[in-house]
Amino acid sequence: MKTTAVVLEQPEHLRLSTLPLTAPGDGDVVVDIDFSGISTGTERLLWNGRMPMFPGMGYPLVPGYESVGRIVAAGPLAQHRVGERVFVPGARCYGEVRGLFGGAASKVVVGDDKVIPISETLGREAVLLALAATAYHTVACGGKHAPCAPPDLIVGHGVLGRLLARMVVAAGFEAPTVWELNPDRAHGAEGYTVMSPADDTRRNYRAIYDVSGDCAILDKAIARLTHGGEVVLAGFYSEPLSFNFAPAFMREASIRTAAEWQRADMLAVKELAESGRLSLDGLITHHDEAVHAANAYRTAFGDAACLKMVLDWRQMQ
Repeated sequence: MKTTAVVLEQPEHLRLSTLPLTAPGDGDVVVDIDFSGISTGTERLLWNGRMPMFPGMGYPLVPGYESVGRIVAAGPLAQHRVGERVFVPGARCYGEVRGLFGGAASKVVVGDDKVIPISETLGREAVLLALAATAYHTVACGGKHAPCAPPDLIVGHGVLGRLLARMVVAAGFEAPTVWELNPDRAHGAEGYTVMSPADDTRRNYRAIYDVSGDCAILDKAIARLTHGGEVVLAGFYSEPLSFNFAPAFMREASIRTAAEWQRADMLAVKELAESGRLSLDGLITHHDEAVHAANAYRTAFGDAACLKMVLDWRQMQ
């Protein structure tokens, strides 16, 4: 089998390529991808070459971890069946071309245990489930710690910040304040307030969640904490973070890093979205045919009005 995939050959050099697919095993499924989202956080770092090195990192690569499609073949040991609509968090099925994270392709081969069955009713908005699970994980702590304090301040009003704020409101907690510097992104609040940090005089926040990826966020956030407050780093940071010790010491501040979402987080947000308790509406602002992928990626990373770009692969199957 072959697939058409987005291949990032080196930073800022992207093309559509036909790639051979790894033969599926007994526990694999083959998925025809309908839609894939473009991440303006992680994938932007792959695009501009600023992604920190980690095992498996390198070019050329197939990006994408926000894909939705339908199973067209299933191995004899697979639990899921042909015809099921599923969320695919990426794939590594391209031979010598790395999958980082490998979801931006017309067809993928992936382990049956990696896909998540989803309702037909979610449509293309299902690509947002990865970011929703990321937001959920920041508060759920992956089930490893005591329940975390929900944010009363969120830094960043992109898709991740909006989803986190919506979850806080939907759960019945006090509506958070959201900081946003870009006027183009200050709109769209649903039950919470968005403002510039310069207009915010409050200095007793209990839990500040940064989803902006601002490498200089710690001093700004610690200055707004109450005693014993917490800063949660939920963005992805390309440079080392540092902070002045004395202000953190005086507030006895805690700093926590939120890691990658887990399957339990995905199942939780899937249920919230399918039940209607978590709205995914209004977050996809741009979409394009996959044949125009190069322009779509540039728009996603260069247009501040683009919250989420989605590629449509259906004509390439």
